[in-house]
Amino acid sequence: MLLPHALQDWLPDGHLAYYISDTIDSLDLSAFHARYAGGGSRNQPFHPAMMLKVLVYGYSTGVFSSRKMAKKLYEDVAFRVLAADNYPAHRTICDFRAAHLTEFADIFVQVVKLAKECGLVKLGTISVDGTKIKANASRHKAMSYDRMKKAELELKAQIDALLAKAKAADEAEKNEPELDLPAEITRREDRLAVIRAARERLEERQRQADTARGRSADDEDPPDADGKPKKKSRFKYKFGEPKPNAQENFTDPESRIMKHAGGGFEYSYNGQLAVDATAHIIVAAELDNCAADSGQLPAVLAAVKRDAGSDPEQVLADAGYRSEAVFDQLKDHTAELIVALGREGRKDVAIDATKRPLCAAMAEKFKLVETQAAYRKRKWLSEPPNGWIKSVLGFRQFSMRGLAKAQAEWKLVCAALNLRRMAKMMAA
Repeated sequence: MLLPHALQDWLPDGHLAYYISDTIDSLDLSAFHARYAGGGSRNQPFHPAMMLKVLVYGYSTGVFSSRKMAKKLYEDVAFRVLAADNYPAHRTICDFRAAHLTEFADIFVQVVKLAKECGLVKLGTISVDGTKIKANASRHKAMSYDRMKKAELELKAQIDALLAKAKAADEAEKNEPELDLPAEITRREDRLAVIRAARERLEERQRQADTARGRSADDEDPPDADGKPKKKSRFKYKFGEPKPNAQENFTDPESRIMKHAGGGFEYSYNGQLAVDATAHIIVAAELDNCAADSGQLPAVLAAVKRDAGSDPEQVLADAGYRSEAVFDQLKDHTAELIVALGREGRKDVAIDATKRPLCAAMAEKFKLVETQAAYRKRKWLSEPPNGWIKSVLGFRQFSMRGLAKAQAEWKLVCAALNLRRMAKMMAA
C-alpha cells in the first residue's frame, strides 16, 4: 500500500453510513457550531458534524451506549468512515450528546421537512400511537410514601444516637471498636435529605392532583380542642397526602411507574408517535411521564403542525385516546378525527349522549363503512415504527435521566429511524 487509504472505498455503494453522512452535511448545523464559536476552531476538539454523524448512525444501528460507540470507532468500518479515523473517547461522546439536547429536536424537524421535500410525507392520513419506554432508573432505588415516613424517623433516631455517642467521649469508649462518627452522621444526614426531598416531591405532586380534582386545603373542618376531627371526612386521605404505596424513584425522580404491554410495571416514560401513511415516516415525536394516552392527542397534533408545517387531513387513534374533553378541545380542528371508543363503541354498550355527546357522535360515525375502512389502516401505520424502535433498533431504555433529556433522546431515536427509513425508500 504505497498510497493513502481512501475511506470511501471501504464500504459498498448505497451503504446507510453514506446516506446519513450526506444528509447531515445538507442540514443546518449552525446551532451545533454556535456553542464553540466563542473559542474559535481550537475550541472544537472534534468537528460537530462528525460527532453528530457518529451519534445518529449509532442510534440508527442499535448502538446507544457512548462506550460501545467509542469501541465501534476502532472495530467497525462504517463508524471509522464516518469519524474519518478520529477516535473521540466515550466521555467526549457522552458530553456532546448531553450538551446538545435542544439541537437534537431541531435535527428531527429538519429530517421531517427533508422527507416532505422528497415526497415521503404528504400528511394525508396519520396515525397516532403511544409506547412505554423504560427510564434509566433502578426499581431498587425507590421507596413508597409510607416507607419514607418510617425511614425518616429511623434515620433521625440514628443521627441523634450517633450525636449523643460523639459527645460522650469517656474512657469506656476507648475500648470499643473504632468508628468514624462524623462520616456515619454525614452519611445518614445525606440519606435523610434525599428521602425528605422525595417525600416533598410526592406531596407536592399530590397537592397538584387534588387541586386539579377540585379539592382544597379547606375541605376538612379544623379539629376540636383535643385534636380530633369534628366529623369523619368524606375523603380517604388529607389534602396533599399521597397514598401509602405511592412511590418515588431516587435515580430518576421524573420517571413514573407504568404498565408495559408484555406485562409487569417499570419506571418509564410514555412516547407518542405520529406516523404518516405515505412511507411510515414519523412526523411528530413527543414524550411525557403521564402513563395515560387520553390527554396526549392535542399536543401530538400541535407537534405535527409545528414540525411538519401543516395539519393532516385525517387522524387515526385507538381507544386509549378517547376522551370527551379532548374531543371538545379538537372539535374545530381541520383534520378528520377517527378515534376508536373500545368497549363503549360496541353495539351492546350505549353511550349517554346527554353526558358525552361528542363520544356518542364518534360512535355513530363508526357505524359508517368508510370510517371502519379508514380505521383499519391504523394498525399497519402506527404499530410498525414502535416495533422497529424496540425490536430492530433495540431501543428499550433511555440512556439519560430526567424528562427533558429523555425527550431529546426520543427525538434523536426517531430522527435516526426516519433516516434509516428514508435511505431504504430512496434506494427503492
